[in-house]
Amino acid sequence: MSDAATAPKPASRGLGAQQKIWAFASLIVLLVFFSIASPNFLQTTNILAVLQATAVNGVLAIAVTMIIITGGIDLSIGTLMTFTAVTAGMILTNWGLPLPLGVLGAIGMGAFCGLISGTLVTRMRIPPFIATLGMMLILKGLSLVVSGTRPIYFNDTPGYTEIAQGSLIGDIFPAVPVPNGVLILFLVALVMAWVLNRTVLGRYCFAMGSNEEAVRLSGVNTTRWKTAIYALGGGICGIAGLLISSRLNSAQPALGLGYELDAIAAVVIGGTSLAGGRGSILGTVIGALIMAVLLNGLRILSVAQEWQTVVTGIIIIAAVYLDMLRRDKSAV
Repeated sequence: MSDAATAPKPASRGLGAQQKIWAFASLIVLLVFFSIASPNFLQTTNILAVLQATAVNGVLAIAVTMIIITGGIDLSIGTLMTFTAVTAGMILTNWGLPLPLGVLGAIGMGAFCGLISGTLVTRMRIPPFIATLGMMLILKGLSLVVSGTRPIYFNDTPGYTEIAQGSLIGDIFPAVPVPNGVLILFLVALVMAWVLNRTVLGRYCFAMGSNEEAVRLSGVNTTRWKTAIYALGGGICGIAGLLISSRLNSAQPALGLGYELDAIAAVVIGGTSLAGGRGSILGTVIGALIMAVLLNGLRILSVAQEWQTVVTGIIIIAAVYLDMLRRDKSAV
């Protein structure tokens, strides 16, 4: 299949660029508003907290971006993140193996679970919503079973907390203590942006989201490529698992539910269409920053936790509605 046939339509590109501009403008408005509303918002410790929160949600959102571009969905990313963190805990704490093996084990387990989800969707023809909902529950249960329902702590694993909480930049420039977790987020974003825009996998990702049947009839093995995309997303969830467990210095087996909603909201806010065929990694990162800034700002203003949840739900509904309006506009 030629590049022209697989690339997103120019109109879609225009709409996607417009959405990124609106998302970035919204981020600036939120930053200005919370800075005026509370002098504590722009404090260094709070900005670092926002960046740390963005790192975890941003990596999860990147993991699901390519899946959504294909027209699919993955509701298991939150509990998969937890399961990969528990996997790292078992390898490093219970088995006493070296740190690199724990890192590879978490990412590999994420990719394996993503492969299973992709197989359920592509070969068994189970709708993505149902297949990944089932995986979400399976992984939630397995996290509790494997860990014995107890947190796994990394106190005896030197260097583990440095994965997310250390600062390579801060060691060189003490005035700019950007956490390693944020560097990992941007590194993952750069790599995945290159994959999405410069590789065959990325081109097929857009093409399958626009018209999967046409891609299949042109001779492309859509089953293999879509399964690979789910596996890749699972591997990235493994990175998110390492980040959150490093930040907490523990693998919390009951954690995970709800993270998928924030991640999907970030993806849609950033301009990726739930109908598939359009999206970008840059937009997703901007969307993750918006979610982190909004929730942090509400906490700074002492808004009750239950109202923060209400606001998150409203944002998800609004983001989906705007996505529908964009699709209607592009269809005209």
